[in-house]
Amino acid sequence: MPWSKKGKLLIAMASGIVGFIFVILLKSTGVQGVQTVRADTSIPSLVQTEQENQLMANDNEKLRQELSQYKEGQNANLLANQQLLKAQINAGLNEVKGSGIRITLDDAQTFSNTNNDPNYYLIHEEYIRQIVNWLWNGGAEAIAVNGQRITSTTEIFCSGSYIQINGTRQMAPYIIEAVGDVHNLQSALKFYFWDRLGEYQQQYGITRRLEVPTETITIPAGQLKKFKYAEPVKGG
Repeated sequence: MPWSKKGKLLIAMASGIVGFIFVILLKSTGVQGVQTVRADTSIPSLVQTEQENQLMANDNEKLRQELSQYKEGQNANLLANQQLLKAQINAGLNEVKGSGIRITLDDAQTFSNTNNDPNYYLIHEEYIRQIVNWLWNGGAEAIAVNGQRITSTTEIFCSGSYIQINGTRQMAPYIIEAVGDVHNLQSALKFYFWDRLGEYQQQYGITRRLEVPTETITIPAGQLKKFKYAEPVKGG
């Protein structure tokens, strides 16, 4: 039976609709299949990523601990260096500078009276020791005599025509320099012996001069004493 034109059109439309539905169903099934495969393959990737993250966290913690130890070592080293520098300064082993005073002592240039004891016209080691001790008492932080740093092991004694200081022979004039509070250092010299030197200056012509320099006073470093017999006590 021959199809009418209208029937053919309806069959064509129905076929098109069926074909369209089939394509839609095919695409939908295919996408779901891909999603299922991707979901299945993503599980091992997540596990691997988690493991890598854990390894990175462990490495970070190790680095943090090493950095902390390094900082602690730096702090300990810095503290040790600060303590060493302080000990060296206290021992007079470092050159220092600062405000302070300068004292000049010198022998008389002439003997005004030959009947007097010649020692009155000379500067003796006793004068220097007395002044140094009073300067320490006045808070001096560093002292030098003729460029010789005065430390706990410095000797000052007369040896004939010169005075020995730190194993060196020193002769007049004697320049005593001290770094510290200028007011306290000057006040420390207000004792009878300083006045007595003033009397010697008037009577015998010795020089006793006190100055407060406007420039910074530099005190040289002392010498490190070598120990041959003494050694530190263990646990002391």
